[in-house]
Amino acid sequence: MATAIKILVVEDEMIIAAKIAMQLTNLGYEVTGMLARGEEAVLHVQTVRPDVVLLDIQLKGAIDGVETAIQMQEKMHTPIIYLTANSDEATFNRAKATKPYAFISKPFKQIDLQRAIELAIGRMTPTEPAETDTPPDALAQSVLTDRIFLRHKDRMVKVLLSDILHLEADRNYTRIYTKQGQYMLSVTLKTIEAKLPQQLFMRIHRSFIINVAQVDEFAENHVLIGQATVPLGGGMRDLLLQRMQTL
Repeated sequence: MATAIKILVVEDEMIIAAKIAMQLTNLGYEVTGMLARGEEAVLHVQTVRPDVVLLDIQLKGAIDGVETAIQMQEKMHTPIIYLTANSDEATFNRAKATKPYAFISKPFKQIDLQRAIELAIGRMTPTEPAETDTPPDALAQSVLTDRIFLRHKDRMVKVLLSDILHLEADRNYTRIYTKQGQYMLSVTLKTIEAKLPQQLFMRIHRSFIINVAQVDEFAENHVLIGQATVPLGGGMRDLLLQRMQTL
């Protein structure tokens, strides 16, 4: 199921926070909270698990935005976009060391907010690897533990991996099928295969990967998933049976 991307706003000026929340809602995002203090934000990230955090660098509480980001990263890998006015060089360098996904300078327009969020989400979305060697851990972070971010109708949406029925190669693209609809991802099936959890997904044909947990029935040369008939490659039936027995 495709769901709205969840965003936490951490800003100690509540008028500004409310304006940001309204802009996010207008863009189709879900605001999980508007918090003024870093300590509250750290707890929120652990319990609510937003997809992105908009974080003011200059918080007035016991810890500033940079220290808040550090504590968040100790608990969860949550993308952070800093909101900043006129930070001094030392504060900016501290913030940069936390490897934020973007900076937005105040005051900003809604289009600035939208672009920063889409750039951040884009960094979490699978991309075709370059010809040179790419670190395995960098590739692994392209697909998060339980979700993937996709563009749908001019905005980014979140699709849980468990809701995916199957994936189909379409030249240099991959079609992703769920019960609610289908999406197009601009990477090859081979690229996405390397990043999907192997305990849940299995390639049963050169052009198809299935979610093993979503199989409704199967025969000698095909499986049924939802309303789709997916071909089984030669010799894959027994391997699929073995995999299904381990679920």
